[in-house]
Amino acid sequence: MTATVTGVRTAGPPGSGGFVGTAALVRFALRRDRVRLSVWLTALTLGTLATAAQYEALYPTAEDRAGVAALMDGPAAVVMTGPRHYLSNYDVGAMLGHQLLGFAVVLVGLMSVLIVVRHTRTEEETGRAELVRSTVVGRHAQLASALAVAAVANITLAALVALALIAAGIDRISPGEALLYGLAHAAAGLVFAGVAAATAQLTAHSRGASGAALALIGVSYVLRAAGDVGNEALSWLTPIGWVQRTYVFVDDRWWPLLLCLASAVLAAAGGFALSTRRDVGAGLRPARLGRRHASDALTRPFGFALRLHRATLLGFGAGLFVMGAMYGSILGDAADMVEGVEQLQEALARIGGSSVAESFASMVMVVIAVVVAVHVVMASLRPRAEETAGRAEPLLATGLSRDRWLGAHVGVALVGGTALLLAAGLGFGLAGAASTGDGGLVGELVVSAAVHAPALWVTAGVSVALFGWFPRAGAAAWTVPAYAFLVGYLGPMLGLPEWMNGVSPFGHVPALPAVSMSWTPLIALTAVAAGLIMLGMAGFRRRDLEAK
Repeated sequence: MTATVTGVRTAGPPGSGGFVGTAALVRFALRRDRVRLSVWLTALTLGTLATAAQYEALYPTAEDRAGVAALMDGPAAVVMTGPRHYLSNYDVGAMLGHQLLGFAVVLVGLMSVLIVVRHTRTEEETGRAELVRSTVVGRHAQLASALAVAAVANITLAALVALALIAAGIDRISPGEALLYGLAHAAAGLVFAGVAAATAQLTAHSRGASGAALALIGVSYVLRAAGDVGNEALSWLTPIGWVQRTYVFVDDRWWPLLLCLASAVLAAAGGFALSTRRDVGAGLRPARLGRRHASDALTRPFGFALRLHRATLLGFGAGLFVMGAMYGSILGDAADMVEGVEQLQEALARIGGSSVAESFASMVMVVIAVVVAVHVVMASLRPRAEETAGRAEPLLATGLSRDRWLGAHVGVALVGGTALLLAAGLGFGLAGAASTGDGGLVGELVVSAAVHAPALWVTAGVSVALFGWFPRAGAAAWTVPAYAFLVGYLGPMLGLPEWMNGVSPFGHVPALPAVSMSWTPLIALTAVAAGLIMLGMAGFRRRDLEAK
């Protein structure tokens, strides 16, 4: 049942129109998201602070920083970082603006998109929006409250990042520069929040709304990269290019942020305008008519689950292939990049390997595996979303058993995660072979990516076990990839004790190609994963469904 938004009459103060109840919805949304937002803001702030401290420790002298600037002048490095103008005065602040800002605003954009879609399209998809709109709430209140929450999150992040950099007392970073750096995050986040407000009107599904917005973030990053190494006009077509062209800590230009604010307002206004042209729960893009008869695959649990995960799987596959290729493009310069950087050399030495390229590749594989683990957690927790949305109950009321239904989703997570590893390894190997001239790297890097599969299966097992026994605590599964990144990638550079890496399933994976193959830990991880999955399925069989 849906309710049309056309001609909705709302009560409230004169002139309030369709925004009645916005303040109450903002308070409610902030209450619901207090944990999520706290985690996002803390992680982004601490990540900035840790990176700044790392730059200070790794490059303490002007000569060290000049050497890094020379290496960052190559096309491959520019693609991964930002415009060359930052290299003119390459102190710690310029390093943050050059190497970190582009990646950070992608994460901020992700946060903003998820906030807006969660409080708009997801609410409609679950039927809660219709219930809320049956009260004294204006037709624009829900979208306005979602954008307000996104704005609060981004402005708070800007303040936290600025205060953290000021409190760190980093040499040559003034309070004004720290504030500009923080506001650059917020400005880009507001643009992508506005983009999500528009994409939420196009489709009836939250996955489609968030997927379209995230695709635009990816396009923005690609345009920025292409513009920085070629036609600079391309970089001016993307908010990521705008915030990087503040040249924070170098020229400190504030006016590019006005482009972000104007774009955010226009995108949000477009979202409001589009929302008046559709019904509650519907999207502007009409659903395609399906086939008269379902294919054989869709009549089977695994095929149906694969269809539900298909868009996300393809998006991650394309992104990971490009990510691997970007890292592979600088593999030939790895030895020059770490020359004279004592801490990084020590970290690579702890990994082992006959060459710096092999050690560097092993370190990069940890990052790739963590990104794949993000998809695995998403896919493994998809049954929880199906359950809470009320879609699992009618399926399980048929002859479909709980084990087959849950096993199909888990199978997609296991097989899909392994396929993503292979895609990333292939991109890494092809680009690495091109940059080093060693064709044998293609096979080596594909294998070194594939050996992380058992650790991914353990990650899926943790998610399934939580879903089966403690479904409300399923979000705790996100600690597995987060912890793996902390101890597996940052741990060697921060000098963390080795036992911390042993707690992570990824810490037991042989660091190919830097070391020789060892089958024992892989077999053990596979056994642990199987045990956790069976444990989760046993719990799911014993508990009640969350009925609607």
